[in-house]
Amino acid sequence: MTEIYPTIAQCAIVATAFKILLFPAYKSTDFEVHRNWLAITHSLPLWEWYYEKTSEWTLDYPPFFAYFEWILSQVAKLADPAMLRVYNLGYDSWQTVYFQRFTVIATELILVYALQLFIESSHGVTKRAAQAAAISVLLSPGLLIIDHIHFQYNGAMYGILILSLVLARHKSGLLVSGLIFAALLCMKHIYLYLAPAYFVYLLRTYCLSPHSIFRIQFLNCIKLGSGILSIFGLAFGPFAIKNQIPQILSRLFPFSRGLCHAYWAPNVWAMYSFIDRVLIFVAPRLGLPVKADAINSVTRGLVGDTAFAVLPEITPGVCFALTLLFQVIPLVKLFFRPNWDAFVGAVTLCGYSSFLFGWHVHEKAILLVIIPFSLIALKDRRHLSAFRPLAVSGHVSLFPLLFTPAEFPIKTVYTIFWLVLFLMVFDRTAPASNRPRFFLFDRFAILYITVSIPLIVYCSLVHRVIFGKSYEFLPLMFMSSYSAIGVVGSWVGFMVVYFAS
Repeated sequence: MTEIYPTIAQCAIVATAFKILLFPAYKSTDFEVHRNWLAITHSLPLWEWYYEKTSEWTLDYPPFFAYFEWILSQVAKLADPAMLRVYNLGYDSWQTVYFQRFTVIATELILVYALQLFIESSHGVTKRAAQAAAISVLLSPGLLIIDHIHFQYNGAMYGILILSLVLARHKSGLLVSGLIFAALLCMKHIYLYLAPAYFVYLLRTYCLSPHSIFRIQFLNCIKLGSGILSIFGLAFGPFAIKNQIPQILSRLFPFSRGLCHAYWAPNVWAMYSFIDRVLIFVAPRLGLPVKADAINSVTRGLVGDTAFAVLPEITPGVCFALTLLFQVIPLVKLFFRPNWDAFVGAVTLCGYSSFLFGWHVHEKAILLVIIPFSLIALKDRRHLSAFRPLAVSGHVSLFPLLFTPAEFPIKTVYTIFWLVLFLMVFDRTAPASNRPRFFLFDRFAILYITVSIPLIVYCSLVHRVIFGKSYEFLPLMFMSSYSAIGVVGSWVGFMVVYFAS
């Protein structure tokens, strides 16, 4: 079959050249976080990794990621041994910067491989759509902003996720798919949010007979169960010997943090916080009580115990219950109709639920929704209609991560170019649906995208010209709340599409 151009490899080469030019760009505290983890895993015995607290950036990822940092540290000592000293806080020699930046690009080869496998697993007309979706993920503004400027290793992690999803496309790959996902959980625990979809899909397609849900395939259960236990044993076993599991869990799940992150992730709680902020001014006229000690909390949006001035407080239990509720709904369909499209849709909706209703959600977690959704966004035009507002709101919501003037044109021009290019390509590539589209939802997407342009201009430029350094939290609040409307609207639209398909 004739190869479709540009290929993933060609795009990866061009993207790498561009990313190398960003080596001297702004880097966040996450850069020091990972440098410190390199130092901890290289300089200290295994048993001290999760107790070390010289730096405030303690190790709070699962063991496989710690082992990954240890592997990187074996090469890092050749670049600059000074970066591997635990007490060398804030160290950022050019060798350190270039080494850590390069490791992000190198490990992203996992993503390139997984996307190529995704394309090859598609056939006929869908292969061109798969190619477009794969290239959009590879060139994602989210990965560029978070990994290659702000600094993290999401490209490699999402490469593993996509590899797992693609392997689940065929019955012969189900076991390996489940084991790879188990390994991913031992690298970054945020993917636990997607685990319910994996559990239901593997249970239905691998552990139960395809002819009857009452017939258990015991051999498959043993293979999957023993494989998962072996992976978790490799990850946590050495620490279990020293009775360190409670310490690790306290690092992985710090519920002492508040409901909202420092910059509100664009979810339901951002809208809830915005409404509470408005009610501070309206409440006296309505005769509603206002808690004076909570006003500063909702205005500053600082990390900690977020307090609401007018609306009721939200507890971790409420977040958990809502997240679980809205995850169970799509999982019911997946259980009774366990095909690959429904599986990826359920993974996407589990990502939506955890992002929209979770406790202390980071804005970067929007990739949990965007990336799996990208794999099925071109299934038909109804899916694309639900994806459009997510693509805009999800990527624009990441802008406040880069607040330095030098990076403003990079994030803005690159994201707008990506949105224009891929939304146009997607519009031409997505086939018509055999079901009628939703008129109101299509108009919502168009209106939402239109309004986002002046909002970006105001929050990024106009506000600073008019107010200077006053009301600095206002643009963040506007950006987060508006982005939340897009994410929630996209979620509602996709829920309808998912159950109507």
